[in-house]
Amino acid sequence: MDQAYKRALEKIEKAYRTGATSLNLRSHQLSMLPPEIGKLHNLTWLDVAYNQLSVLPPEIGKLQQLTWLDLRSNQLRMLPPEIGKLQELTKLDLRSNQLRILPPEIGKLQKLTFLSLSYNQLHILSPEIGNLHELTSLYLYRNQLITLPPEIGKLQKLRWIDASDNQLMSVPADIGKLENLKDLYLRDNRLKNLPAEIGNLSKLTTLHLQNNQLVMLPPEIGRLHNLIKLYVGDNQLGTLPAEIGNLSKLTNLYVHNNQLRILPSTIGGLQILGVLYVRNNQLITLPAEIGALQNLSKLSASYNQLRVLPPEIGSLPKLRELHVVSNQLRTLPPEIGNLPKLAYLDVSDNQLTTLPRAIGELQNLRELYAQDNQLSSLPPEMAKLHKLNSNNPKEAWKSKGLKLQGNKFGVPEEVYQKEPQEIIQYILDWQRS
Repeated sequence: MDQAYKRALEKIEKAYRTGATSLNLRSHQLSMLPPEIGKLHNLTWLDVAYNQLSVLPPEIGKLQQLTWLDLRSNQLRMLPPEIGKLQELTKLDLRSNQLRILPPEIGKLQKLTFLSLSYNQLHILSPEIGNLHELTSLYLYRNQLITLPPEIGKLQKLRWIDASDNQLMSVPADIGKLENLKDLYLRDNRLKNLPAEIGNLSKLTTLHLQNNQLVMLPPEIGRLHNLIKLYVGDNQLGTLPAEIGNLSKLTNLYVHNNQLRILPSTIGGLQILGVLYVRNNQLITLPAEIGALQNLSKLSASYNQLRVLPPEIGSLPKLRELHVVSNQLRTLPPEIGNLPKLAYLDVSDNQLTTLPRAIGELQNLRELYAQDNQLSSLPPEMAKLHKLNSNNPKEAWKSKGLKLQGNKFGVPEEVYQKEPQEIIQYILDWQRS
């Protein structure tokens, strides 16, 4: 009998003598759980996380008052069928084990509200999972699941599903029956499409689909009227459905790293959208309706094929960050000077030959990156940009708030090491000479 086992046995005996309702065996270096654990009939809380257990004794099934069982970070390959006798259990944490399959008896845990199976080796999810009618949170992150059983649609109280980082190729239509679901995480899978029934998730607030193989979104996605955050970056989307404009509560939209050539004009319907990421697509223009996004604070449209920005870009009163790096812009619209809160502007690596005089109206601009263009002069109004400089010691490694290298100014390279106002003044003086 090793010392770890002996110490655990002593704790179990003490708990038995005192009629304890809780037992903490966390991080005890246990490779085996003493079968004497079955004597603790009063136990409601058991923590055996962070050990080296590869099996559980069948006596675990005698703990029929248990409501909370933490088995995370062990080496469990299977669960005994006796687990199904723990019918008072409300929380079961099995993350970070080596489970390949769940016993059908798991379906008997009908009071379970929280089940974590993340970081295991599950290839399939037992259909009996559909019997867990009280379940509100289901964590399946980082397994080897190819699909979800249709029985998942029976979990009417489910509010949270995380099945990210699996090998899911499809989602059952029955997922549309989860009328109380608020958060659905399916990123890092192999999904090529979504069932139309996803539009039935009327309470959904977060939908995370990043890094799949989606070529389209169903128009029914426009029925998710409570959706706040939508992540569909790193897919193969060629278009967005017009119905996306119906997502009136959306605040964050991430569609970066796709194959979009245009954005639907209906995007103007996203009246409270605060963050829009469309970088790394094939956009050749932005719709004029983008000017209707009155709450937009960050727009990232870098690494596209934009040739112009619509003048309506100047109608975004709350815009603080504008990223349009590596496009094909030759000019910026003068309306850019109408952005009273703009603090960060990155137009580097384009084909700009001039900057508009109106840029001097950006009185809150702290960072301007315009390197690697074809600028040969600056408008005198740039001398009014007195706030250029991060003034944030944590960001001092980035720059001093202004980058103009790689243009056609014909000034010594060391000039660009000066403070922003000195750089601007030097170039303006050089232009007059």
